[in-house]
Amino acid sequence: MAVQLNHTIVAARDSEESAAFMSEILGLPAPTRIGPFMAVAVDNDVTLDFADADGDITPQHYAFLISEAEFDQIFDRIRARGLTYWADPMANRPGEINHGHGGRGVYFEDPSGHFLEILTRPYGSG
Repeated sequence: MAVQLNHTIVAARDSEESAAFMSEILGLPAPTRIGPFMAVAVDNDVTLDFADADGDITPQHYAFLISEAEFDQIFDRIRARGLTYWADPMANRPGEINHGHGGRGVYFEDPSGHFLEILTRPYGSG
């Protein structure tokens, strides 16, 4: 039996806003409503299902492996929105990207405070 991740639920202050942000910043198709969730499909048949949360949201980390060309496009959208970004997961290197594992990577936050990462090479591959 092959085990594959199908979906995960992402807590959000506003599921529509967070799902739209994710799809727009990553250049993905517009979110679709599935019951109480706003689903964003990524290219490996996984959906991120945004759900409105009551109370505090515990920030999570979501990392997306992308091509070099996609990095340029997404990074342009990050800068065009004036988002703060960092080269490191501790947010000690603002306004920088990293070149770990022979690729490029950057961290930024979504509207609910989740820490997003885009990277062009998987960890341990460089």
